[in-house]
Amino acid sequence: MGYYNYYSYPKRKPNDPAATVEKLRKKNPNINPIIIDGKLAKSWWAIAWNRNLEGYADYSSRISRGRSYVRSGAVVDLSIDAGEVKALVQGTKKKPYEIVIKIDTLSEEKWEDITRHCSRKISNLEELVHGKFSKELEELFTNKKSGLFPSPSEIKFSCDCPDWAYMCKHVAAVLYGIGARFDSDPTLFFKLRNIEFAHLIKKSVDDRIAEMLKNSGKKTKRRMAESSISKLFGV
Repeated sequence: MGYYNYYSYPKRKPNDPAATVEKLRKKNPNINPIIIDGKLAKSWWAIAWNRNLEGYADYSSRISRGRSYVRSGAVVDLSIDAGEVKALVQGTKKKPYEIVIKIDTLSEEKWEDITRHCSRKISNLEELVHGKFSKELEELFTNKKSGLFPSPSEIKFSCDCPDWAYMCKHVAAVLYGIGARFDSDPTLFFKLRNIEFAHLIKKSVDDRIAEMLKNSGKKTKRRMAESSISKLFGV
């Protein structure tokens, strides 16, 4: 019977993220790290984003790997564009890993369904951005089949780290980092999903005006100027 000696290799600690940020900032003053102060998510959009990801079986057992990473400041840069997120995550190597996350745009059918159900349910831009809307609208937005939040099949990601796992901790950290970014600017959610959130407001406002005119019993061919609509409803 043979015996094998096993050697326990010490785990390598990630390099200091703060030092990495300072180094990167010398080359790129616009570097934008994720800084978690307190809760991982605070705003409605950030909380809903995290809950959506954690609610899928494909992600629930893997995404938790990124919590400690994002809290430690390892996401040293993260930028959000339409349908795409690019990030740098400081790992055990000197050079941070590069992560790219691509998210499919909403289908035309899903978008039409959402705008139809939003009719007269959103009062102004502030209400939408801060998640201050009815429970009915909240459930519409978070519906796994027809809502605004992406499913795993709509999310593609890549990381240049050597981890063979389906979702490495660097990608998981960035996914949480996206939610954290919504805390500072909830409108980035709409940018990421390539949604013209102003259209949701305008649709709701137009329907409310039509309803007002209908109830008043007055018919008119005049259209209210968009500037007037903005002043009236805070768009």
